[in-house]
Amino acid sequence: MDTGVILLNLGGPDSLKSVKPFLFNLFSDREIIKLGPKPLQKQIAWTISTLRAGKSISMYSQIGGGSPIFEITNNQARLLEEYLAPSIGCRVYVGMRYWHPFIKDTVFQMEADGIKKVIALTLYPHYSKAATGSAFNELKRALIGKDMDCRIIDSWYDNRYYIEALSSLMDQGIAQFNGELTDILFSAHGIPVSFIKEGDPYAQHINKTIDCLKGRYSSYKFHLSYQSRSGPVEWLSPSTEEMIIGLAQEGIKNLLIVPISFVSDHIETLYEIDIKYKKLAEDNNMTMLRTKSLNTHPLFIKALGEMIKI
Repeated sequence: MDTGVILLNLGGPDSLKSVKPFLFNLFSDREIIKLGPKPLQKQIAWTISTLRAGKSISMYSQIGGGSPIFEITNNQARLLEEYLAPSIGCRVYVGMRYWHPFIKDTVFQMEADGIKKVIALTLYPHYSKAATGSAFNELKRALIGKDMDCRIIDSWYDNRYYIEALSSLMDQGIAQFNGELTDILFSAHGIPVSFIKEGDPYAQHINKTIDCLKGRYSSYKFHLSYQSRSGPVEWLSPSTEEMIIGLAQEGIKNLLIVPISFVSDHIETLYEIDIKYKKLAEDNNMTMLRTKSLNTHPLFIKALGEMIKI
């Protein structure tokens, strides 16, 4: 077996002790954020991670003491390997950008296992240089000098089975309101506006995914917002906080949030949406629920598998 699939994702701290080094790795990545002159990037990243660690540790302590993203991604890899076994038997690996297992370490393992053909599949449906771009650049660096061919799958925002999986989860979420729902809010991870001005297709991809769903939910009003801002730069707007407050002021009493850019539960869903935004909605006399994340939904595994088979 000489073919291997590597699933690329952000990663997350697996314990409270891992939070600070995880943040350091994140802020050290100059491809997503430039912190002063290049020689000072790591020094500034260390300062920022030190200052932010306390707040982040508090958040992670409220969702079980760490991120579940590796366990979820590992399960996705296992199920994907089983899905592919009857057609193109191959090994499926996990490579994370900012925490273990790091992309470079996974590539070394693939080489040791005799893998010659690599299929690299991003777990970000919508391309952005801040996520997929950085992960693939790291992968390319890891492959230098290795006798391994690589095929890249860098976006799949309109994949048929991905849309069906989202729709299935939306149907479950809508059912919880017993016919008392009129508004659906898609919350995506924010990126700096400067990226969009430089040609990043992320926002366009997000909107295309939503367009794929509109025909199925014509009786509902769709909204889009962005979460997880950090730093002083201008970010895509409106923010999810602003949107929740605005809809509440319009008299909306029930709201379903769809975490559109996240395929796995992580700090953004388990803390930001389930705890922070839920309380914000309650404070504004609104009932807010969110759809489940894709995680290991069978249609999501099928979406990944069918892309690899092409």
